[in-house]
Amino acid sequence: MIGHTDTVFEPGTAAERPFRIEGSRALGPGVSDMKGGLLLGFVAIEVLQEAGFDGFGRITYVNNPDEEIGSPFSRAYIAELAREADVALVLESGRENGDVVSARKGVSDFRIEIVGRAAHAGVEPERGRSAILEAAHKTLALQALNGRWPGVTVNVGVIHGGTRTNVVPERCVLEVDVRSPEEETLRAVEAEVERIASEHTVPDVTATWRVGAWHRPMEKREGGARLAALAARVAADLGFELHDAATGGASDANTTSAAGVPTLDGLGPVGGDDHGPREWIDLESVVPRIALFAGLVSRLGAL
Repeated sequence: MIGHTDTVFEPGTAAERPFRIEGSRALGPGVSDMKGGLLLGFVAIEVLQEAGFDGFGRITYVNNPDEEIGSPFSRAYIAELAREADVALVLESGRENGDVVSARKGVSDFRIEIVGRAAHAGVEPERGRSAILEAAHKTLALQALNGRWPGVTVNVGVIHGGTRTNVVPERCVLEVDVRSPEEETLRAVEAEVERIASEHTVPDVTATWRVGAWHRPMEKREGGARLAALAARVAADLGFELHDAATGGASDANTTSAAGVPTLDGLGPVGGDDHGPREWIDLESVVPRIALFAGLVSRLGAL
């Protein structure tokens, strides 16, 4: 079982925008992503303990403190623990329509640093080599990768460079988000990003790049599909329909899936507007999702 304790919000946000209830919704920073799911995991296991269920060898519950920045510290530990497990169940919130998550895109974050040559933009601009101009060419080439492979997206999300308007800019940095639903196409687009980073339109510039936070794709394989089907059967016994879906966001489910462990995600309460000021969970979904999770754990032997 995996849940994460961190959120994306700045210190003081909870004081400025505290937890509150409006009708059937609970709102506040992190209620959906993912305080609701984190608590649901504890409650569901308490339900099983109170019922006397012990049909498992061991349950390990990872409470990850750094998921929102790509789990740079926790990833290796999660992968190690996953390899000792038969299944991995991730308690991120359910989709707004109630779907659980059986597939997630992989993510690679590139930082490309371009170095040109500074010069006086008015007196001798010909001596300069504009890092920003080179960054513009690379940005166009990177954005053109969208649509080349099914489901693959490339987004140049941050550009910063230059010092003054009268100086040919010596440095510029691009921060690039790359996503793909499949390992094969993720490797292909990563190779293209590196090619674009290494080839130059402006003469005499250089570029270096590194890959920061990354997740390999969570592809819907046989084990994950069987978990999703079992969850749907448990939901039917509880009196509601349940479907599984793919999503573009990454989570620790990517790590467990990449470790070869059957994984199902989105098992927390139904929620939405994650990372925003109106983030919410549906309070009416809490009890059914606790029952769903407890029922799923109790029937894993049926796999």
